[in-house]
Amino acid sequence: MSIFSGFGAEPQSPHFFGRGVIQESPIFIKTYDFTKWLLEHTTRFPKSQRFVMAKRIEDAALNFYDRLLLAVKIETARKDALHEAGFELERLKHYLRLSKDMGLFSLKQYEYSSANLVEIGRLLGGWLKKV
Repeated sequence: MSIFSGFGAEPQSPHFFGRGVIQESPIFIKTYDFTKWLLEHTTRFPKSQRFVMAKRIEDAALNFYDRLLLAVKIETARKDALHEAGFELERLKHYLRLSKDMGLFSLKQYEYSSANLVEIGRLLGGWLKKV
């Protein structure tokens, strides 16, 4: 039994973003999961890099996510928002590589993040082709 029982407010799944495209789209699910993983890991950066590399990585990841949301919600801005998302994704890839080279991410963490970004990039490219 949930603490929400009887109030008509059962908790939603972590991938429930409302009705329609966002809820069902693999790019949103993968981006959400990866962003969550990434934010959990950047908090472990040394204090000297938390406000430098961690902030840039977090900003790029969240800006990417914002661009995806904009592309869904405002049809007239879709193509531009997706191109901007592509730029943020590229920026994120470079920051992650730099972080790995600085010893802030292990090789295993870097490989995991790179594989996720490649998959997200493929999904973004497919979406752009449809626009």
